[in-house]
Amino acid sequence: DRDVTGVQTCALPIWAPDSQTLAAIAARPPGDDNWYVAQLYTLSIRSPSMRSILKTSIQMAEPSWSPDGQSIAFIGGLMSDEGLTGGDVFTVGATGGAPKNLTPGLKASAAWLRWLPSGRILFTEQIDGGSGICSIDPATGHIETLWQGGESIAGDVRNGISMARDEKTVALVRQTFEQPPEIWTGPVAAWQPLTHANATLPPQGGKAVCLHWKSDPFTIQGWLLYPKDYQENRRYPMLVMPHGGPAYQYQPSFGTTRFFHPTTFSRHGYFVFLPNPRGSYGQGEQFTRGNVRDFGYGDLRDVLAGVDEVLKSYPIDANRLGVTGWSYGGYMTMWTVTQTNRFRAAAAGAGIANWQSYYGENGIDQWMIPYFGASVYDDPAIYARSSPINFIKKVRTPTLIVVGEYDQECPTPQSYEFWHALKTIGVPTELVVYAKEGHSIANPEHERDLMNRLMGWFDKYLHE
Repeated sequence: DRDVTGVQTCALPIWAPDSQTLAAIAARPPGDDNWYVAQLYTLSIRSPSMRSILKTSIQMAEPSWSPDGQSIAFIGGLMSDEGLTGGDVFTVGATGGAPKNLTPGLKASAAWLRWLPSGRILFTEQIDGGSGICSIDPATGHIETLWQGGESIAGDVRNGISMARDEKTVALVRQTFEQPPEIWTGPVAAWQPLTHANATLPPQGGKAVCLHWKSDPFTIQGWLLYPKDYQENRRYPMLVMPHGGPAYQYQPSFGTTRFFHPTTFSRHGYFVFLPNPRGSYGQGEQFTRGNVRDFGYGDLRDVLAGVDEVLKSYPIDANRLGVTGWSYGGYMTMWTVTQTNRFRAAAAGAGIANWQSYYGENGIDQWMIPYFGASVYDDPAIYARSSPINFIKKVRTPTLIVVGEYDQECPTPQSYEFWHALKTIGVPTELVVYAKEGHSIANPEHERDLMNRLMGWFDKYLHE
């Protein structure tokens, strides 16, 4: 994954139509941090070194050559997580120059693209908590929506698909909260199932409902999962699950999200609320930038407004609410319990308690600059403003804290700091550090232990 100059690719290189040149998103090693400072490079088979043709303040992904080899399309945006792409569609000359945004004002987040032989650019999008497939004419900027649905699609990457040479037939994996993943093929929106490998699997959770609510100037979207064995004339507890990222979008998934299993809580008798507040994908780049220099404030208002909306319409006991999340969701959990006491229990996974100390501890500090506007050394106040530890004396919510021992993205000291503070002020808390685990929990035994601990913690505090 490196050439002789020591440049490390961040994504699979793409051949030009003449097979003489490669294009790649790449950066100098080492480590995951390179994704956030990567540039667009080309490499000729006649040259021993890579040539940077574009360096921007946005993150780039999914490079694809034009049929004539004169331009390269890519997705660019704020994007906070490697491999979880979202932004606008851009083009740039194959020898460099100013990039052109083909989708300014797009009310969705482009997630994957390919420049087709006919000259169209095919791209998928995250939109309104679901997925879409569109094409765009790079000459005119005209966008045609080919399909949109409340489901997740995937091919070789999240939200990716595969297009045949006839430019009509596609292959993709489709799934919802109720329907397990299967491969489908055929013309867009007229595809048919190719596999039935998971047809006998029962639904993992309860009914899923797509919700919308107002918060400040925004219309926010989210998902609500019913308890699997829902019965009328009962009132249920609810878990609120802020997602990671912060640039991410909850989409319908049959079982696993990246870190937690929302359907597991649904099977266990909980309503599960999955909000996509400002800062998320799905409503365009301006919405994704909605929490820049404002971590925790506007996005928590969006989440709490959604909780209020849910309580108006569904049989949920307002006195039995819990909050849990991982990564940025873990941060949001820590932040939430310092800002409100309306939750009776919380569980923070791989959270961030102190943005100031975090800056010097993590292995990916470059992602923070676009969000905070400066390094912690140049503007410590903006980091302090959103740090849960600075509001710790307000916490009354029993909080479980879990983290991987070798987590470089959200290092263990952040969890320890929050746990130590809660223990000191007398708030019920536990800290679990999973040995030899990174940012996500990979060992199946640890994964089972994690889910059992989460379930036990919420059952203890949220049962009638």
